[in-house]
Amino acid sequence: MPDSGPMPLWRGRALAVLGILLVAVNLRSAVTALSPIVSEIRVDVPLGSVALGILGMLPPVCFAVFGIVAPLFTRKASLEAVMTIALVVILAGHLMRAAAGSLPMLIIGSGVTFAGMAVGNVLLPPLVKRYFPDRVGLMTSLYATVLAVSTLVPPLIAVPVADSLGWRFSVGMWAVFSVLAAIPWLAILVVHKPRHTQAGESIEEADAAELKRIWHAPTAWALAILFAVSSVNAYAMFAWLPEILHDTAGVHPAGAGALLSLYAAMGMPAGLLIPVLATRMKNIGILIYVGIGCFLAGYLGLILVPMVGTWFWVLLAGSGPLVFPLCLVLINLRTRTHHSAVALSGFVQGLGYTLGAVGPLLVGVLHEVTGGWMWPLVFLIATVLAGVFAGAVVARPRMVEDQLAQGAVR
Repeated sequence: MPDSGPMPLWRGRALAVLGILLVAVNLRSAVTALSPIVSEIRVDVPLGSVALGILGMLPPVCFAVFGIVAPLFTRKASLEAVMTIALVVILAGHLMRAAAGSLPMLIIGSGVTFAGMAVGNVLLPPLVKRYFPDRVGLMTSLYATVLAVSTLVPPLIAVPVADSLGWRFSVGMWAVFSVLAAIPWLAILVVHKPRHTQAGESIEEADAAELKRIWHAPTAWALAILFAVSSVNAYAMFAWLPEILHDTAGVHPAGAGALLSLYAAMGMPAGLLIPVLATRMKNIGILIYVGIGCFLAGYLGLILVPMVGTWFWVLLAGSGPLVFPLCLVLINLRTRTHHSAVALSGFVQGLGYTLGAVGPLLVGVLHEVTGGWMWPLVFLIATVLAGVFAGAVVARPRMVEDQLAQGAVR
């Protein structure tokens, strides 16, 4: 790829454009494709509240674990080869889910799918940097938008497809996109024969010493808590919102799937607007508390008047995760050096996704124990309130390096 000056997006890079955008299609579809058709799946596979909680916690667990190990794979093979393998893994996971005749097989298939997705999450940024060094912002916006679309479309069509062709087809049809996404990368491997990742192109990992020091920074902990608040609530809703709406508001499964799509769709304007606003606002705390307020208003509406203005409560709850892109921006805004930013990112996302995995499971357990949805939603409200205190710390314009230096002096 030429290094000097911007060049037309497609010139000599059409395969990379298609490959990156098609990969993005595959990185969220499996997360939201299952929960709208739980009632159909239960005919063949026993799915209790705890089982659904386990399935709901798998995405953040896999994103945390395989996101950490993905850079190890690129030391042995090229980014393109590892991405192709990840797509094959996603394909296998989709097919295993569709063929599952038991709960363990459904869980294993889901875990395989999410593991491949986690590797894809990590590889997309360096692939953009390799093929589009002159268009990083544009390509990142394009694939982020495709990611958002791939989150909101599956629940919108899952029920109609399951009603017409069966739940197995509804779950497994997303495997087609894994095959389509692999074609451009296979072509690149055959035509260009890219080498394994070079030293200057390696996926950056946090330095071990720097990561250890980050644990002593209050801002790092506050950011991790905010990230966890977003993760806990988003993945709990992806797993349980259709069931909540069906039981509390009497929403038909197809309508519940559409409302889950509405919930997911709110990530699109948040992803586009929040990073821009955060870099221009003096008081970032306003954005944090707007997100927390949306969470609280949405949940209170679902508890108190779920059958009145249901779509509005879902829209508000879906606006709460604006905290997610805000945390990603703050990783750079609250650090001075590149190494500190990498260390802070590893700490925040690692801890945040790990805590986030607890959300869907605890919501399922609370529903199983209480037989209703009030206490699970109260639990989610409690997690959101934790973000109030974390937000007060993050809103202060203090750099992580300064906090570490003060700690060293003491």
